[in-house]
Amino acid sequence: MILSTLSIVIPTYQREQVLLETLHQLLQLPHAADELLVVDQTPQHETETESALKALHEKGKIVWIRKTEPSIPQAMNKGLLRAKGMVVLFLDDDIEVTSDLVREHLKEYENETVHAVAGRVVQSWERPLKPDASSNPSGLEEDPDAFLFNCGRRQWVCRFMGGNVSMRRDHALAVGGFDENFVRVAYRFEAEFADRFVAAGHRIVFQPKASIRHLQARAGGTRSYGEHLTTIRPGHAVGRYYYLLATGNIPGRARKFFLSPLLAFTTRFHLTHPWWIPVTLVAELGGLCWALKLWLSGPKRIDSDKGAMAK
Repeated sequence: MILSTLSIVIPTYQREQVLLETLHQLLQLPHAADELLVVDQTPQHETETESALKALHEKGKIVWIRKTEPSIPQAMNKGLLRAKGMVVLFLDDDIEVTSDLVREHLKEYENETVHAVAGRVVQSWERPLKPDASSNPSGLEEDPDAFLFNCGRRQWVCRFMGGNVSMRRDHALAVGGFDENFVRVAYRFEAEFADRFVAAGHRIVFQPKASIRHLQARAGGTRSYGEHLTTIRPGHAVGRYYYLLATGNIPGRARKFFLSPLLAFTTRFHLTHPWWIPVTLVAELGGLCWALKLWLSGPKRIDSDKGAMAK
């Protein structure tokens, strides 16, 4: 018997038709969520999208929350604070739902030792792996970042993808929610949260039956900050450096931090396009300096006692 209530939270930024299609799929699920919150950071939608979202909100199909500053962890925290469900399911705004998603997430919470559920995410270029396939083909079992989220086998994990993950709301609030110092692309914000969540004694299970396909829409979302290999802006790099600064138990943390600007352009792409090396180096150094400034200011999380943000 499924006893928990579940709120879906979708942070969205500059997405149009694909967002509406995602919402339509979720509203048509056999086992629907108790509420569907759309945390919308888009300054101005196309007329058709704006009208559709307004109509869904007025009919009570969605809770449409507008905010002006685009930030993935900030939008997720806002949804976490506003959600009424005992479980909060975070989803991307450009997905194809390939399972009875809400039901598969909720079934796991019948087990009291489960505190979060990482759902399967099949990227646009991938195929779902069979249950007997290795989820870590590199053989580096000690490396949680090597896990493959198109895996087909249920198992305990130490990571999740923010585009398909649910968690007990009270547990997420107790660890302070997501750190809003992960700005722009917010690279590694999931890993930093997962590290704190697991360190607090909470357990994350990977459930492949709770499956989506990530469509990776060509416009909007993190793509608004340019392509990471060819942009001079530091928005793609800052999260990697902030994660290394904010997480104290990473082996070789200092070495990784200072070598990252060099490793960023030792790629196959830069080997064949060497004229992009100076651009990448500027972006990396900008991200490094930005991360240092954020780290010195202290983490920016939810104050679970006050239900508000605290530094």
